[in-house]
Amino acid sequence: MKSSFLFVPALLLLSATTLPAQTLDLEDCRINAGAPYPGIKARCGTFVRPLDPASPDGETIELFVAVVPAQSLEPAPDPLVPIAGGPGQASSDFYAATANAFERIRRDRDIVLLDQRGTGQSAPLDCEIDEEIVSGQMSLEQTRAETEKCLAALPHDPRFFTTSVAVTDLEALREALGYTQFNLYGISYGSRVAQHFARRYPGSTRSVILDGVVPPQIALGPAIATEAQRALEAIFDRCAEDTACAARFPDLPQRFAAVEAQVTAEPVSVTLPNPVTGAAETVDFGGDQFAGSIRLLSYHPSTVALIPFLVDQAADGNFQPLGAQYLMISSSLSESLSIGMHNAVMCTEDAPYFDGEAVTDEQLAATYMGPLLRDAMAEMCAIWPAGVLDDGFKEPLATDSPVLLLSGEADPITPPEYADLAAVDLSTAYLHTGEKQGHGQAPRGCVPDVMADFVASPDVSPIEDDCLLRQHAMPFFIDFSGPSP
Repeated sequence: MKSSFLFVPALLLLSATTLPAQTLDLEDCRINAGAPYPGIKARCGTFVRPLDPASPDGETIELFVAVVPAQSLEPAPDPLVPIAGGPGQASSDFYAATANAFERIRRDRDIVLLDQRGTGQSAPLDCEIDEEIVSGQMSLEQTRAETEKCLAALPHDPRFFTTSVAVTDLEALREALGYTQFNLYGISYGSRVAQHFARRYPGSTRSVILDGVVPPQIALGPAIATEAQRALEAIFDRCAEDTACAARFPDLPQRFAAVEAQVTAEPVSVTLPNPVTGAAETVDFGGDQFAGSIRLLSYHPSTVALIPFLVDQAADGNFQPLGAQYLMISSSLSESLSIGMHNAVMCTEDAPYFDGEAVTDEQLAATYMGPLLRDAMAEMCAIWPAGVLDDGFKEPLATDSPVLLLSGEADPITPPEYADLAAVDLSTAYLHTGEKQGHGQAPRGCVPDVMADFVASPDVSPIEDDCLLRQHAMPFFIDFSGPSP
């Protein structure tokens, strides 16, 4: 039966300050994003929070906290708080994999990491289901069955794992650790969390960095396919403008269409060593697998560089290179996302608003992804209980705190136009768009310096013209050896 949506007014949610204050003991630890990333020294602890902040005497959950100390002996009183995307990725994992991007900030400020409730080591809402459900690569019948199985296996009520509840954890953590204010960095979905924290707790917010911006007024889902198509066509155009790529792949759009038609008509069985485990594995590579692989390869400039070559190889009948990429992507999704938390967010904050997005069935049918991802999300959310949603959650953020908005010109899911939407009511906003860059700018070129300058002096523009010119996309691979000399 389709569940009704539960909208809880903000005034009924207890703020962090109405709950008994708690102290938090931290011990030496190391955080790690797995191979090949090195461990990072930190101070870690367990933060106990009510499952439902409106019922502080009810069920509690344990959240994982890590503080990476500043290099300075006299750090600033306002740390940086990185917030991961997904939704469903743990912030400690994200930071451990991208720590170099924040090292200049850490010279003078602690890095505070809270695995958002439902992710990582914070009461994870994990389900033993195929990661293809997230990418929309299952039939609607399979999607419903897997969703029902996931719901039955969850250890906690998923209604209390939305952004509106998660920001109360962050504010309570600020109080427990004794910091005056937070400087927030949010990547992708994390940018939504950062914006809502600044809305709920303006006095606790010194500055905000939004990277791969998700504006509150956008419902993610319907436009994913159209934005992915736009990014793919930009890749085709880039290849046509590049002498080496154009000479090597003169008919790339036609080759892409041929591969798409082939695998959609009949999946190709590919046997190859799993790139992670080394064990032989057979993949039935159909249209959905092809679309999912291309979309996720489009996120990062280094994987974008592979797309023309991978497509060309598949058009010649060699699906192993593309199949290997598919296996790596599938493994990464499975390991990095908590599917239950992902659904808790999407089914409260996005799916109920799909009808308000001006994306038609005809537009979706004209994309290489088609309507399957949108329809799969709608199918999941038809049976998933919607959770806590604050009043005003879908409105643009209006704040006096300075905000730096980072976008990639070639981002396949959060285009620069989304940053414009998010900035409409901001008092102080600096917008930076990386030329030919994909999703997530923090580690790119001079962006770490831009972010450090911004956090040091949020009221002064951190962007210089020559910084924009120093960002470059990785050259396209023309064969197994890589780009042309």
